[in-house]
Amino acid sequence: MAQKNNTATVKDIKYYQKKFWQLLVYGLGVMILFFFLASWGFFGSMPSFEDLENPESNLATEIISSDGVTIGKFYNENRTPIKYEDLPPHLVKALVATEDERFYEHSGIDGRRTLGAAIKLGSDGGASTITQQLAKLLFHGEGSSFKPFRVIQKVKEWIIAVKLERQYTKNEIIAMYLNKADFVNTAVGIRSASKVYFGKEPRDLSIDEAAMFVGMLKNPSLYNPLRRLEKVKNRRNTVLDQMVRNKVLDKTSRDTLASKPIVLNFHPESHKEGTATYFREFLREYMKNWVKENKRADGSDWDIYSDGLKIYTTIDSKIQEHAEEAVQAHMKNLQQEFFAEQKNNKNAPFINITDDETKRIMNQAMKNSERWRVMKDMDKSEEEIIASFDVKAKMKIFSWKGEIDTLMTPMDSIRYYKHFLQAGLMSMEPQTGHIKAWVGGIDYKYFQYDHVGQGARQVGSTFKPFVYATAIEQLGMSPCDSIIDSPFMIHKGRHNVTKDWEPKNSDHQYRGMVTLKRALALSINTVSAKLIDKTGPDAVVNLTKKLGVKSEIPAQPSIALGAVEITVEDMVAAYSTFANQGVYIKPQFISRIEDKNGVVLYEPVPDSHDVLNKDIAYAVVKLLEGVTESGSGVRLRTEGGGSGDNRWTGYPYMFTNPIAGKTGTSQNQSDGWFIGMVPNLVTGVWVGCEDRSARFKGITYGQGATAALPIWGYMMKKCYEDKDLQISKDPFERPDNLSIKVDCWTPRKVETDSTAVPTEEEEQNIDDFEL
Repeated sequence: MAQKNNTATVKDIKYYQKKFWQLLVYGLGVMILFFFLASWGFFGSMPSFEDLENPESNLATEIISSDGVTIGKFYNENRTPIKYEDLPPHLVKALVATEDERFYEHSGIDGRRTLGAAIKLGSDGGASTITQQLAKLLFHGEGSSFKPFRVIQKVKEWIIAVKLERQYTKNEIIAMYLNKADFVNTAVGIRSASKVYFGKEPRDLSIDEAAMFVGMLKNPSLYNPLRRLEKVKNRRNTVLDQMVRNKVLDKTSRDTLASKPIVLNFHPESHKEGTATYFREFLREYMKNWVKENKRADGSDWDIYSDGLKIYTTIDSKIQEHAEEAVQAHMKNLQQEFFAEQKNNKNAPFINITDDETKRIMNQAMKNSERWRVMKDMDKSEEEIIASFDVKAKMKIFSWKGEIDTLMTPMDSIRYYKHFLQAGLMSMEPQTGHIKAWVGGIDYKYFQYDHVGQGARQVGSTFKPFVYATAIEQLGMSPCDSIIDSPFMIHKGRHNVTKDWEPKNSDHQYRGMVTLKRALALSINTVSAKLIDKTGPDAVVNLTKKLGVKSEIPAQPSIALGAVEITVEDMVAAYSTFANQGVYIKPQFISRIEDKNGVVLYEPVPDSHDVLNKDIAYAVVKLLEGVTESGSGVRLRTEGGGSGDNRWTGYPYMFTNPIAGKTGTSQNQSDGWFIGMVPNLVTGVWVGCEDRSARFKGITYGQGATAALPIWGYMMKKCYEDKDLQISKDPFERPDNLSIKVDCWTPRKVETDSTAVPTEEEEQNIDDFEL
């Protein structure tokens, strides 16, 4: 009996041994099959070989200035790639020490950590390697919290990780991982994060700053420096401890770094904030058309938000910075005067318009507003929408002292915003056509209309050089030729005039015999009228079109006084032709466009044509120099002050180098202009309110010499002080064997400001013509 029991016991052991091996083999077989099925995509799609070669990266398009500064981005995710070589060594060491100590030893999966995690059922966290984390970021995201699905995803991560290790080097994997990681607050990828949180490139990160970013990787939302700074600091110090443990940081350095506070230099990247906002929006609209005309090799469209393009622009970040600073400083200063002037105006900011005209302006603004659009999309009736504009609501409003939280009706906010003076500025290099600065308004967040490329405004006396250039070309005149400043009339029927036209000088004075140079310096209306009478309006219109002006220009004598609407962009390009020896070059804002791998996709071809010969162009430049020597631009050279000098921002300017320029003021002081030129930079400035009926009452502050010229002066002062820029102080190049007399004798006398402004009678004539 005992023997029988023993035999039975032996049979039982063999039986279970057999079962164990069967179970092991079957289990391994099932596991191998499971891996193969996962690899073949049975449990969901898996990346192909091509996908691994070119993983979906959703990279931001960078907008890069001519001096190599990233001035903005177009993105779904704000991520800009960076190469391993540009990562600081201490960042890489901190990452490996904290996230994957045996990163350089395994082939995508750390067996020891995986086994440990399995034994503890993941209670101490996962065992994902850096490569596995990259696999998840590239192809699966966070995945499901449902355990069976999570297991499937984990297996897929293992498979992808192994494939990644075969496809890429360790250094490439680290770079890809840091480029893909989300650091919240608009920062995706280490380069964007470095810029957003510390305002620097990754290579400039200190050890403690690098440790902070590595600490954030565990849970970016939890370790958000803007919300939980103390928690982030503790996590940073844990990373420093890991660096000590892995012998990549000594204990003394760790203690010093751990005691340091986290000091952020937070600059969130937004489409509505930062440098060159108006230019970036102009560029975005341009790129929408560019992608339709420039396809990929396979015929599909480029995506400017995710394809990681690099747009190299002609904008100079330093000149742009100085231009924006000049606009901000002067407009803040001038706005104080405008508010003071409007205090006793019951219909502020509108001047001399009827209640019906005011209602029309306000209703039009209401219907163009974002509130109207949103409520219309909500299928609200027009009556409901209009009623909502008279209900007080909480809102943030713009002010020159910062945003203000207030309670007001939307209609009151419309009238409030109508008070603000706007500005447009563009700078261009005349020899290349490269646009160096573009400021379309005072604040893109609140005022998105672009007064450089979109807004054509009446140009006033800045149009007169086109008349003078036509006279020099057509009539063989020179800046030193004399003409009589006296009353003048063009009678009905001549040059298509429908009734007698008799322009008056803005100061109601007549000076008798004057040279053309002096006449332009003093912006004498009668001389401009006499010149266009001699050349005919058609000749002036033809020349203006050759100078690149795209606006419709009527062939009427009144255009000699600037009754024409032209954009800042076109005016700067036209004036640049004079500085470029008579050759017009179309403004250019892109140098080249590259894909994410640096392959050049587009390089523009300069568009230029001859307009005037060198002698005539130089003669016009000498005419314009007279404006800053003895005319309305003379304050650029003086320090004596004068009427309204408390609003001449940056004064005294005290420039001594040759400057050619022209001020301009349209009827009723609705538009103030100054276009100033030195040999290698032409800058045009316009200032005025959104509505022409919102304006200064008088000439002192409404004229171009006060409203616009100070922006040019302030900006150029900054440019000349900037050692990195090479803005010319040299004379304009004089043509060899110059055939036109340009060196005129003039008495040593400084004239007071005299910017041409039509009289009431002249305004009526112009208004009749425009109607």
